[in-house]
Amino acid sequence: MTLSRRAVLTTGAALGVAGVALGPLAVARAGTVRPRPVGTAAHRRLAWPFTLGVASGDPDHEGFVLWTRLAPQPLAEDGLGGMPRRGVEVHWEVAADELFRRVVRRGVRDAHPGSAHSVHVELNGLLPGREYFYRFHAEGHTSPVGRTRTAPTPWTMPASLAMGFASCSHFEQGWFTAYRRLAETEPELILHLGDYQYEYAREVGPTRPRGHEGPETRTLANYRQRHAQYKTDPDLQAAHAVAPWLVVFDDHEVENNWADEVPEEPDPGFLARRAAALQAYYENMPLRRASVPRGIDMQLYRRVRWGRLASFHLLDTRQYRDDQACGDGYRSCAAAAEPTRSITGAEQEAWLLDGFRRSEARWDLLGQQVFFAQRDRDAGPLTVTSMDAWDGYLASRDRITRGWMAAGVRNPVVLTGDVHAHWASDLKLDYTDPTSRTVGSELVCSSVTSGGDGFDSASGSHPWLRTNPHLRFQNNLRGFVRTTITPARLTADFTVLPYVSRPNAPAHVRASFAIEDRVPGLHQTYDRPPATARGLAAEVDQDRHTVETETSGR
Repeated sequence: MTLSRRAVLTTGAALGVAGVALGPLAVARAGTVRPRPVGTAAHRRLAWPFTLGVASGDPDHEGFVLWTRLAPQPLAEDGLGGMPRRGVEVHWEVAADELFRRVVRRGVRDAHPGSAHSVHVELNGLLPGREYFYRFHAEGHTSPVGRTRTAPTPWTMPASLAMGFASCSHFEQGWFTAYRRLAETEPELILHLGDYQYEYAREVGPTRPRGHEGPETRTLANYRQRHAQYKTDPDLQAAHAVAPWLVVFDDHEVENNWADEVPEEPDPGFLARRAAALQAYYENMPLRRASVPRGIDMQLYRRVRWGRLASFHLLDTRQYRDDQACGDGYRSCAAAAEPTRSITGAEQEAWLLDGFRRSEARWDLLGQQVFFAQRDRDAGPLTVTSMDAWDGYLASRDRITRGWMAAGVRNPVVLTGDVHAHWASDLKLDYTDPTSRTVGSELVCSSVTSGGDGFDSASGSHPWLRTNPHLRFQNNLRGFVRTTITPARLTADFTVLPYVSRPNAPAHVRASFAIEDRVPGLHQTYDRPPATARGLAAEVDQDRHTVETETSGR
């Protein structure tokens, strides 16, 4: 028996108030169980080809993108998933019900070896604000069923939007249980803010619950194989199948801490590597045709509207940025303040500022990769910050912040990944003056697995919170953030798992924050003390309560 959406959301609401742990709820109507193939054995020329699941993304009020990729042998070294070097017809269906009694659209798309037999179906002409179900058929096999939805019409004000966001899923550093727990909350929309996969070669040792296939990713075959390995994970498949996704990449989809055409270390082959990585990224994500890569370039920044309730400004802080000042790590660096430095590039910055001026949304949300607010790790007179984050591009951050203020953006909220910990912060024009006006909010999700199990600690105990009073919350357990957006308020539940070194961990809300309409800044509505959560993590090493050390999300 599957739970209805209302039942799951009711459970989630109770969780947000009382801190009840999320149990092993069924992912309603969007499973990843392999269905029985259709047709006779004679008609099935391929082995089961839907090993990578199904996905949808980039919804608007008329349609969305449907995705799958055929790969009967997903870990094949040539990156082609065991597929023949020929085109294969893939039939697709979209229905108004999960049993496909009311099919509203169907068609055929060829899957070609030149795109690793991936399929992108870009639909329009559907009804706005509706839930739909979809599936694929190929060579006598039928895919799992996915659930998706269209956005509301641009001129309507929806009553609410249930949206979750996540980042940083390193396959070797843990199990992807957070994806399944996110799926179990039945979101209407999921944002992935980068580091969907990691480029590193296999590392062995007791801190690696499972291993990467293949070498460090450098070639198109390498990246295709790596994406396929990640996509075989059933928990990730469950999250893709439950709702449409909006995706943006960060650094590890290519290599650690790259900046435009500058690699982390000198590498004459970097541009070829970047082109290969972006090609594989497109092949494995539910993106529209506008994002098809052209050599080393890929159009990733874009805007998605959810009626008049929300505008999602999805940013790209890798392809156009200036190289990091003073190196990639934490520095006291005068060059970070140079007025010409940009993390977005001039064209994307102009696009974003124009979007602020044109926005009619109640909430403007910037879905992006790296920490926006200042994080000074030095308690003394120096300002020591991450050169890979917006702290390394001070003029760029100032122009964006002043831009939403000048445009009269009603409720600006920045959504961030990268740093492998939950954070919540108020945004300022002047971070050196704690009494200065708050002009926005930032919500930062922890990683799905990157960094391993992590640790819990009392709210307010992290020393950087004292150095930076605009930072309101930090927690170093793995997890995701689930938000509920209404015209009157945005609530954020920082959800954590006690461990990722073993599968099937429970999840619970560690803290909740709210942002009220027209009232910039956060106020905390719920905090679960670590002592009450410790029973969930009996085998987690509680002696590791040390200050978080980062290498820019490495």
